[in-house]
Formats: sequence, C-alpha cells, structure tokens
Amino acid sequence: MKRNKTACWVATALLPLTFVACKKDNKDTSSNSGGQSTITVQNVLQSKPLVESGTFQGTGTPLILPGQSATIQFSAAKGEAVTFATMYGASNDLFFAPDNPGIQVYDTKGNPIEGDVSAQVKLWDNGTRINQKPGVAVNHPGSPDSKNITEVTGTDAQGNTYLPASKLVKASLKYDGNSIFTLTLQNTSGGTANETPLSPGVWAVSYIVGGNLVNASPLFIKDKPTANGLTSIAEAGDNAPLSTYVSSITGIFTPLSPFLVVVYNGIDNPLYKVGEKDRNEGLKEIAQKGDDAALAAFLKGKPGIKSVYVLAAATTNILLPAIGDQPGSSVSQDISVSKGDRLAIATMYGFSNDWFFATGADGIDPLEKGDVSSSFALYNNGTAVDELPGAGLTQFNLGGTPLSESVPIAVVPNPNAFTKLPAITDIVKVTIK
Repeated sequence: MKRNKTACWVATALLPLTFVACKKDNKDTSSNSGGQSTITVQNVLQSKPLVESGTFQGTGTPLILPGQSATIQFSAAKGEAVTFATMYGASNDLFFAPDNPGIQVYDTKGNPIEGDVSAQVKLWDNGTRINQKPGVAVNHPGSPDSKNITEVTGTDAQGNTYLPASKLVKASLKYDGNSIFTLTLQNTSGGTANETPLSPGVWAVSYIVGGNLVNASPLFIKDKPTANGLTSIAEAGDNAPLSTYVSSITGIFTPLSPFLVVVYNGIDNPLYKVGEKDRNEGLKEIAQKGDDAALAAFLKGKPGIKSVYVLAAATTNILLPAIGDQPGSSVSQDISVSKGDRLAIATMYGFSNDWFFATGADGIDPLEKGDVSSSFALYNNGTAVDELPGAGLTQFNLGGTPLSESVPIAVVPNPNAFTKLPAITDIVKVTIK
C-alpha cells in the first residue's frame, strides 16, 4: 500500500472517532479591532505505526529449551493485538508466530482475555531453505530455496511431519491491569517427535486508528517473500536484524484535537494553572475528548477575554500527524490583536487519557512573529488515570471510558512512566505572521 493511500484511509477512519470538536469559529469577538496576525498550527509529528515492540529470550540462556518459558509484557487498547516470531530451532527455516494481525487480547465486549491462547500459535516456513527432517541432525543453514512464507499444517513441502504448533508452544495471557498484559510462551515440545529449542524472538503491537490497525503485519505477510530480517530468526535464531527493523517503526502516533486559541488581556491565563485542579470550565473535555466546545463557550464574553477561536482541520476536524511522505495537517487563522494582548492555546494529545499541549502560564505575545512552538509544554489534566498513549483500554478516542481521578494539573515528564516522547517542537508547530 502506498504511503499517500495510507494517510487517506487513516483520515477517513478517524472520522467516526469521537473528537467532538465544535466547528471552526472564524469570528473575532473583540470590539477592539487592533492589528491583525495570522496564526498557523500544525501537527508535525513523524508518526510510527507500532505502539510497542521488543525482544524476548530464555532465562539463563538465550534459547528457550523444552520445559522453559519466556514472557512478554505489553500494553494494548481494544482491537490491538500482539504478534511475535521465534525459530523452530531444530529446523532449517521454520518459525512459530500467530497469524496476522496477532493474538487478540480483548473480546468483542472489551473484556481482557486471559488463559490459554495456544490455538492462535502457528508454524511457518520462511521459504528460504529446503527443509530437512527436523531434529538435532539438521545441517545449518542447508540448501537455499526461494519461496514465499507459508503455514506448515501437518507436513512441510518436503513431506516432513509436525504436530500442531499449539502442542509445541503453549501461549498464555494474563491481564495485569491498567491495559497491561503478560504473554507467556512455554516450550512444550519436550518428549515429542518435534522436540526443539526456541530461539530469541521479536514481538510487536500496532496502533489502532478508527478501528483499523495501522500495520496489521509488522513481522511477515503470509504468501509473500520474507523481509526485514525475519530470515535471520528463521534460519539462525538471530533476532537482532528484525528487532532493529521493528524498533525503527515503533514510536508515537497521535492526532491533535482542534486548537483552542484565546486572546486575553489584563487577566491570568484563562485556561489552567499548574498545581491547581481542573476548573471544571471545559478544559477537561479538551484533555479527555478533544472537544473545545464547552471551554470556548464558557470563555466568550468573560472579563479580559477579547477573542476565542477554534482551529479545526477541514473534513476531519482533527490534525493528523505526518504519515510517510504525507505531511501533517495544518490550519491557519487571522486573529485581531493589540499591544499588551496575550495568547493562550491548547490542544489534546489525542491518543492519551487526559494530556494536553498548551502555552505556558503567561501565554505568548501575539505580536511576536515567527515560530513560537518552544512556548508549549505537555500537561496532565489530572482528571483521568493514565495509560500508555495509544494503547489504553480507557482512552476516550480509542473507544474507552476514562477512569476518573482528581489531582492537580502538572507537566508530563519526558521520559515518563509509559514512554519517551519526541521533543514537543517535533509534534506541535505554531507560527505567527
């Protein structure tokens, strides 16, 4: 799929996402026309399709020997799945993995799945070596081959026989709370006709956007040639090349809600104050849902408030990040300002529970020209329990219901308990002309 098509379906998929933004308000509510500036806001994040990825191996030895196990801990939102790949060690180029998109970790009602999920583990032929009879006598690497990846069900292309993958690898899910799971992979091949060690492996979880996984096949595609380092796992149990590739496509993906822009004069920041709790005036709705309507309506006409604008992207309202070679969304707006005015600006970190980007305590000078992005920080609204951004069951814009909390507004540390974010200026760009 071409990059620009990917951006198109993401934009379409996000339409039903409940960023309940009010329509763009292009009117200046100030009676003082003053001068005029143009403010441009843009989502400049170079997005990544995978929310998490990593490696796993045995305990004490890289190999996972019969009777031994390895664990993978990850976060996931409803609809997201975990996938992995590990070598059938006593083969030329076979590997274990779930079929795409991976092992589903929530049922259709959004309840975490726990227990034995071994039935979803499959055995695959990488297609790069002619299969010998599996066992300790296999010569590595063996004779080359050039075929697509295929599932091995009972026998391989050379007629060698195999037990079902679920009899050789036991996969168990445990829900740890707060959208965090542990997947345990146990080597149960001991004493069977297909006894084998398992190699160190790679795992991944894709973002879900508007009900669609951004990358539903991060490790391999059935009936397609192997790629991106999977051969090193399938033939030699070396997970480094595939890990390097997967790491390169793991990171941040988030839309931004419509930007609320407030021109004020002679008063303190009208949106928030660090160290104080949410004022229950509408910022909570921005921070949790990306909905500017309540706060915009509350502020209009209040003493010291000169103008209120909502900058929403055409069609989608929200501002998408850059996807491949497709640039991130941007919106421009003419605003009326005078000497002494200040600007307070806020937008939601879309795939969070209640984080928002905003100008600092003193706002910014609207007569200052150029890039003012360095004036922004990322804040935790303190009204919803946090989860890994983009992988939380209770994140509103991923179909969840936030779990309430009530703590003072604070700057989000970076790195934080969940992730390391790019610099804010690599996510939000605001310029004034």
